[in-house]
Amino acid sequence: MFGVTTPCVTAIVEALKSEHECLVFHATDSGGRASDSIGCVRSFYLQDGGHLREQLLALNDRKHTFTYNILKSPMPVKNYVATLRLMPITVGNETLAEWWADFDVTLGTDDEMITHIGDNVFVGGFAALNAKLKK
Repeated sequence: MFGVTTPCVTAIVEALKSEHECLVFHATDSGGRASDSIGCVRSFYLQDGGHLREQLLALNDRKHTFTYNILKSPMPVKNYVATLRLMPITVGNETLAEWWADFDVTLGTDDEMITHIGDNVFVGGFAALNAKLKK
């Protein structure tokens, strides 16, 4: 939960799309489309040099959600589809953020990959978001 309004968190999430600090140091739209257009493909280079490509599947500004799938990843997963949702909490003027994914593991165990994605993608992403909000 974040101690700021949902529009504020939405603006920060937008800013983080291009610099997910804990994971990504560079991202560009590789299809020539706006990064908020359905179907756009973004190409990310991870801090360790791994290449990740994701495609925006859904975006709903009114409901503060977006859904994407991973087309290419150094992680041993396939059929990866994730959604990020922000919900305003009117008491205290805060925001609840939820981020989840469904995927199939291609190497290793499901438990190992769930822990890796949970700790390094989701927790890391929220830590970067919190750092931006504190600035």
